[in-house]
Amino acid sequence: MIIVLGLLLAFVTTIFWIWMLIVAATHERDTTDKIVWVLIILLAHVIGALIYYFVRYSPRARLV
Repeated sequence: MIIVLGLLLAFVTTIFWIWMLIVAATHERDTTDKIVWVLIILLAHVIGALIYYFVRYSPRARLV
């Protein structure tokens, strides 16, 4: 049971990581910001994706 939960958690975090990577690559307007955020997400994996979500994506979603 623990193995199944671990695999499910790994799957969900990987999907979230890919989603934030795609959002950062397509929605950032400035090229420098885009490169920096993509590198942060790539190098820090889930932690980088969480940072991007709370710093850039979530506040932007609330404004729209």
